[in-house]
Amino acid sequence: MNYYADHAQQLKRDLAAELPTDELRRLHQKRPLLHAAVALSNFIGLGAAAVAIVALGRWYLWLPFAFLAGFAVFDFTVLLHEVVHRAVVADKSDRLYRFLGLLYAMPSGISASQFTKWHLDHHAGLGSYEEDPKRHWLSPKRNARWLKALYFTPALFPIYFRAAAKETASYPAEMRKTISRERLATIALQLGVLAAIVLIGGWFVAWKLYIIPIFFVFPIAFALNRLGQHYDIDPEDPAKWATLVKGSWFWDSIYLYSNYHLEHHYFPSVPFYNLPRLQKLLIPFYEKHGVTPRGYGELLWSWLVLNRKPHSNWVEQPMPMTEVSSRA
Repeated sequence: MNYYADHAQQLKRDLAAELPTDELRRLHQKRPLLHAAVALSNFIGLGAAAVAIVALGRWYLWLPFAFLAGFAVFDFTVLLHEVVHRAVVADKSDRLYRFLGLLYAMPSGISASQFTKWHLDHHAGLGSYEEDPKRHWLSPKRNARWLKALYFTPALFPIYFRAAAKETASYPAEMRKTISRERLATIALQLGVLAAIVLIGGWFVAWKLYIIPIFFVFPIAFALNRLGQHYDIDPEDPAKWATLVKGSWFWDSIYLYSNYHLEHHYFPSVPFYNLPRLQKLLIPFYEKHGVTPRGYGELLWSWLVLNRKPHSNWVEQPMPMTEVSSRA
């Protein structure tokens, strides 16, 4: 039994008692056409944003579309996440899931196999510093504002790939070869896209169409999304090992429902478009167990301004003495 399963047995019983079996069955139903519509809208949104970026000359006109493009690229990792949990189609077709995994991994330049192994190990090891690879390798090891702020900048890429490389070193040799091939293919695609943009439109078009969305906006989307996952938690209560983020039409749209991270860890196989309903059904459970909803603005303030520690209880966390003395 893995770490999370071992520590969350009572939580699973409580959740099963809270939600009717028929409702749970409906929540787990996969609607491939709806998934396809969401994926297609993300492709179209990225394409439309690209057209607007190229067509608009003034920075204050094209920059909002660069943000849309960067978030759309991030959202391909959300679609890949659905593939990892086999939440796309009821058919267990390995070939289809393999195709979709490679397709969704390409825009962000990651390896589908690495992401799959890394993410499933994260689920199995949730709550453990050693067994959760994201917590062990990716979370900041020093609670310093400047270090945490780097995750919102292009520095995210060396930080992430260094963390992934350290974890990948423990994988079997054959899997490491597959990951290496996939990563080389995605990097080659990214470089090819950048080269084509430069050749056709020049470096300024490449700057606003590729470099800004990928290297400056994507890290913001990634780091903010991660803030709503496992940084503000109660280490003593498995029901609070992820953060409850308030649902809203804006964040649901811009993050493709990946803002419902606590609900996802409770029921990993529920497709992302059913997570808003799951959150509503769990409101009595949250109230009973004292699970407090957060907003991204509130989380960002606590993370960078109040300098809260990752993977800790931010509600009970006292202000550091250095902060108290500086305000005295």
